[in-house]
Amino acid sequence: MDAQMKKGVLEMCLLYQLSQHDYYGYHLMQILKQHFPEVNDSSFYVILRRLHKEGLTELYYGDDSGGPKRKYYRITEKGKVYLNQSVSDWKEIKSRVKNLGIN
Repeated sequence: MDAQMKKGVLEMCLLYQLSQHDYYGYHLMQILKQHFPEVNDSSFYVILRRLHKEGLTELYYGDDSGGPKRKYYRITEKGKVYLNQSVSDWKEIKSRVKNLGIN
């Protein structure tokens, strides 16, 4: 899959997961690795950091887990708006491609 296309899809999937539940980075990465096993672990963290920098997610530290405190991510209102637009764009692209006869 093209790197730029994959990046956009991963962003949408990360934000979607965060719209359902708060996650610490490693757990979120493990969930998405089940669907995108070819993606390098560091790529997930790069995208998470960028989403945070853009104000689409926020961070907080969870309770102790027997080790260092875990950094949790949650989607922001701005992130929800961005996610909704991304899903809408995705559906439009799928529809156009399907109308061309590509399933």
